[in-house]
Amino acid sequence: MKIHEYQGKEILKKFDVALPKGQVAFTIDEAVRAAEKIAGGVWVVKAQIHAGGRGKGGGVKIAKSLEEVRELAGQILGMRLITHQTGPEGRIVRRLLIEQGVNIAKEMYVGITLDRARSQNVVMVSTEGGVEIEKVAEESPEKILKEYVDPSIGLQQFQARKLCFGLGLMGDAFKNGVKFLMALYKAYEASDASLAEINPLVITQDGHVLALDAKMNFDDNALYRHPEIVEMRDIDEEDALEVEASASNLNYIKLDGNVGCMVNGAGLAMATMDIIKLAGGMPANFLDVGGGASATTVEAGFKIILKDPNVKAILINIFGGIVRCDRVATGVVEAAKKVDVQLPIVVRLAGTNADMAAEILKNSGLKFLVAGSLKEAAEEVTQAIAA
Repeated sequence: MKIHEYQGKEILKKFDVALPKGQVAFTIDEAVRAAEKIAGGVWVVKAQIHAGGRGKGGGVKIAKSLEEVRELAGQILGMRLITHQTGPEGRIVRRLLIEQGVNIAKEMYVGITLDRARSQNVVMVSTEGGVEIEKVAEESPEKILKEYVDPSIGLQQFQARKLCFGLGLMGDAFKNGVKFLMALYKAYEASDASLAEINPLVITQDGHVLALDAKMNFDDNALYRHPEIVEMRDIDEEDALEVEASASNLNYIKLDGNVGCMVNGAGLAMATMDIIKLAGGMPANFLDVGGGASATTVEAGFKIILKDPNVKAILINIFGGIVRCDRVATGVVEAAKKVDVQLPIVVRLAGTNADMAAEILKNSGLKFLVAGSLKEAAEEVTQAIAA
């Protein structure tokens, strides 16, 4: 789950992570009142969407008077902001963060995430702040410093000091940097985050270390422990089909292809998409209907897949381990009749009672293409589209 920058900063503030003064605004008048409350002579007007690159897209502007705050808020609120992460369709800006201007001496980077290969959280810092960390990793990997955290003891002071030395911090900036990293890690761990990224992390002229930006993502499996974070969800920032799928307890991610995929199990779904690509096709989605794959979940899956106008054929790939294949086949037939699917449907069922399932599909009166292997299924679905 993703949240907005201002929401991430609300969480960080609870853990004493140093931040500039800021306030969210949903209207132009609220933006002006927020600037008045923050005070000072310079403010930053920031678009709040779930995407990076807002500044380059015209979604972050500096105002030097309340009149400018009003003018810029009017320009940014309601705009379709297009960045390298939104795609050409962009996102409509529905809220702003009004923040105090900061006297920046240096821009740096800090991020915390899970390194799955090592089964440990990793704290990464770099002197190359304000740019995409992926670009730094590709072009100058030596500029990214890492400290791996033992989950039984958490981030230690010596590790934070080592990172701050690596960043070249001195004096007050060094002390504040160590304090910042310890507080940020505490916030990351306590909120069950999957990512906490501060880019840029800024050092001010007087040695303060502040989170100028804040990106936080959370482990969906731990959200039951954080109802206050669940309330921060902004459905307007999510794909409508993904929202609908989550309401039916389906795992769905929209992609750019034309082969709709319905699979039980995340690993099998990934393998299915790979084999479709090898067969010359392009998957239109990732859709895991879960181990049960009942008639209800299959029906919900059909409805979601068919709402994507790019889908020209559907591949159903079910392994009957937890559930019997004949039950899945019955559910597929019931759902296909209910939803009235007109597209070619290729079905591959393997596992318990797979032979019975094939007979059910063949005798259903519907035009299913029954495949004996996953390779065959991928080839048939791509041929069906080409036909």
